[in-house]
Amino acid sequence: MLVLLAGIFVVHIATVIMLFVSTIANVWMVGSSNVGTISTGLWLLCNKTCTQLPVSSQDEASLKAVQAFMILSIIFSVVALVLFIIQLFSLEKGKRFYMTGAVMLVCWMCILIAVSIYTARFTGTLYATNPHHGYCFILAWICFCFSFVIGILYLVLRKK
Repeated sequence: MLVLLAGIFVVHIATVIMLFVSTIANVWMVGSSNVGTISTGLWLLCNKTCTQLPVSSQDEASLKAVQAFMILSIIFSVVALVLFIIQLFSLEKGKRFYMTGAVMLVCWMCILIAVSIYTARFTGTLYATNPHHGYCFILAWICFCFSFVIGILYLVLRKK
């Protein structure tokens, strides 16, 4: 049981780190142009230098929603981690980690909403040749999977 708790804890920390990286780094879409590689993230458009991401007025609300939900997912994931540590030392034996699991599933839902909006609205908007998704987009989907599995495990797991 201790090995399972340690494994879940390590995967949870990895998920928090990957969420930070995917939200902060500017490599959600990558393409090439005549001046080099172009990458866009949630915040900046990077070529040789980075500038503010140019967004049309109709897509601005969508981008702000993606930014907000990714930040919320980081907050909920950190809260779930702290809650897990608190419950680990304060729960009676035989009790389940319901609160931690619920908060982690809220994190999962925030990631789902953010990445789905980004996929629907911004996938083909990079004006470059051969545009494709960057590692931040892939990390966000990996965090989506990890947070779901961790949330379910927290709900099922009992303290022994």
